[in-house]
Amino acid sequence: MVGLFQINIVVGILLAYLSNYLIVLQHLGATQWRWEFGVAIIPSVIFLILLYSIPRSSRWLVTTNQTDEALEVLRLMGSPNSEAELQEIIDSVHLDRGIKPEPLFNRKYTFPIFLAVTIGMFNQLSGINALLYYSNSIFASAGFSSNSAALQTVGVGLVNLLATFLGMSLIDKLGRKTLMLIGSVGMVIALSGVAWVFSSNTHQSLLVWLFMLFIIFFAISQGSVIWVYIAEVFPSRVRSKGQSVGSSSHWIMNALIAGAFPYIAAKSHALPFVFFAAMMAVQFLVVLFIYPETKQRSLEQIQANFGIR
Repeated sequence: MVGLFQINIVVGILLAYLSNYLIVLQHLGATQWRWEFGVAIIPSVIFLILLYSIPRSSRWLVTTNQTDEALEVLRLMGSPNSEAELQEIIDSVHLDRGIKPEPLFNRKYTFPIFLAVTIGMFNQLSGINALLYYSNSIFASAGFSSNSAALQTVGVGLVNLLATFLGMSLIDKLGRKTLMLIGSVGMVIALSGVAWVFSSNTHQSLLVWLFMLFIIFFAISQGSVIWVYIAEVFPSRVRSKGQSVGSSSHWIMNALIAGAFPYIAAKSHALPFVFFAAMMAVQFLVVLFIYPETKQRSLEQIQANFGIR
């Protein structure tokens, strides 16, 4: 269920690429970029309208003493025993209210915080969003036409979606750590190949295949693992805070990479990909020697292994 979050993201990316490709085919000239931004109004308006049909959280309703509505929400969501589940929520809320709030930045949570922050940072240090944000420009710099570049980004988006489904099917079979190690090796190979294409200025036809190889290894590893792993390494009493820290490291690093990439690539097309490949080599070592495997372990077992009481 946590992994569905990532699947929804890659579906959105694919639809955005497809939308851009269809706009490119219209040959709108200087106004093209305005249309690419403007069409986002459509899903935004649809989302706003649909929000009014989304029921409120049953747990939140209980905390505000709206138990009748909470019961109706549980029935709407298909709860097999709505009354019993409602009582469990009421008991849980009363128990939580009796527990003194615990700060996240506590010495005993140092290791989970390290895991959440580093996996969030490495996710962006792979260069994934630099590639997704600037894919048209990257292909254009390798000599592809605007139509060809837009079409190839659609292919990249489709591969991203299919590989994410593959990653979600493997995450409980091979494990989080194993997928991260496999992905690290694959991304180092693919990114090194991209750097070689740009540095040698030859074999540009390989670029799209190297990008797709990179996307496959990213999607089955980092893309599938990150949100599941961040959710597993924290105990329930600080999980929401811990997930916020991990997500923050992810998006702060994303902003830094996305902001710096165009300036560095303008000086050397190959240099950013050399850096990304090096970071994935570092990730391999960190995951191999530090990251624990959480496959088929309960949250209580994971915390016990961390020495958290």
